Amino acid sequence: MFQKLRIIFSIPELRQKILLTLGLLAIYRIGFIIPLPAINPEELAKFWQQSSASGLMGGIQVISMLSGANVEHMTIFGLGIMPYISASIIFQLLGTVIPKLAALQKEGESGRRKINEYTRYATIPICILQSWFTVQMFSMRPGVINPAFCYGEGGGMMFSWMLATVLIMTTGTAFLMWLGEQIDEYGIGNGISLLIMAGILARMPAAVLEIVTQIQNSGGFQIGAKMGPETVLMLLAMYVAVVVAVIFITKGQRRIPTQSAKHIRGNRVYGGGSRQYLPLKINQAGVMPIIFASSLLMFPSVFFNGLKQYYQNSSTLEWFSNAFASQTSYLHVMLYITLIFFFCYFWTAITFNPKDVADNLKNHGTFIPGYRPGHTTAQFLERVMIHITYVGASFLALVAIIPTIVSGTMGVSFAVASFFGGTGLLIAVSVSIDLIDKIDSHLIMRNYKGLLDKNN
Repeated sequence: MFQKLRIIFSIPELRQKILLTLGLLAIYRIGFIIPLPAINPEELAKFWQQSSASGLMGGIQVISMLSGANVEHMTIFGLGIMPYISASIIFQLLGTVIPKLAALQKEGESGRRKINEYTRYATIPICILQSWFTVQMFSMRPGVINPAFCYGEGGGMMFSWMLATVLIMTTGTAFLMWLGEQIDEYGIGNGISLLIMAGILARMPAAVLEIVTQIQNSGGFQIGAKMGPETVLMLLAMYVAVVVAVIFITKGQRRIPTQSAKHIRGNRVYGGGSRQYLPLKINQAGVMPIIFASSLLMFPSVFFNGLKQYYQNSSTLEWFSNAFASQTSYLHVMLYITLIFFFCYFWTAITFNPKDVADNLKNHGTFIPGYRPGHTTAQFLERVMIHITYVGASFLALVAIIPTIVSGTMGVSFAVASFFGGTGLLIAVSVSIDLIDKIDSHLIMRNYKGLLDKNN
């Protein structure tokens, strides 16, 4: 391993890319902990303790983890790249109904750059709306915002402070977009994905510290204790098992054999002899279904909890509020799984068009043995994608509910359980695999073997 690291840092271009990427990620982490002006951390912590009963805290933690944000601590990078992700999702969906965007998506690199430009423009108004909503949410809690800085003589919120706070959070998100682009162009790996992974991994020391605290509070590291060695070993075994499963599914493909037709040019015959494959990813949708499902499930909890404040004697509202607030409730888990399956098929249908793939194969003189080019090939690819999407959706649903199962059965907090399975681990492993592939491409280009090659 040390020999491989020495080879990596002995290549000047690769070393420069890695150091630049690490430096930009360090800048992100510095801004991640700088609080906004006039925020009272003690009252903010009390606010989240009270909000945890309504399910708002759990939803905010999931959204923060999936977007590299730090909303719960109100920092200058508090929104992370959540507005950029929202804008990207919007344009991805609009590409299916607006012909101009659909044409840009088919133009290749130039079309992708144009859509990215539109996405950056749309991120700013989305960021303004989200930051304004965040400021309004925290202003409802007395004491969270220092009145000496933020309130006028009449006791009302100063518009100038709110405007400054919105501009700071908007500028922070725009700066993170710029950081991601610099990593894409001059660093190594996908910039936005690396920012999200950095935010996820930065939460791991706090999770480990919480485990240590639970061990001390449960009477020490003894067999039979609530957090004894058998529990810790079970958590570690589950962590390794989920990592292996994530790698297997992420790299897993259904290879469809294809064959090229023979082309005669002059006295030579091209194609027709070699078998090739059309790789179809098992997890075509990635983590987007979990992001959609987590976001939608946060709203019913807030909605029913708000109605309960007005109709306090309603047993029906009380039941729904408790069911959505508890991430271990049967209703919450079943809806979570159902939404993941729905968005898996929905997102796969958007990102993978069997008709376009069949037309591309036909235009290049390639066909799938046993199926006629064109409509018959498209139908076959659609059936295959339905089957493998079911496998991918089942895996995502299982990974998504692992933290809930661990938290409910082993008595650990959801923040700790999320590192032993769940969306955070799925994102971290997927981004790590992509980063290793990018480094391997540089090594192979210089006649070195890859990082995972045992013979190196």
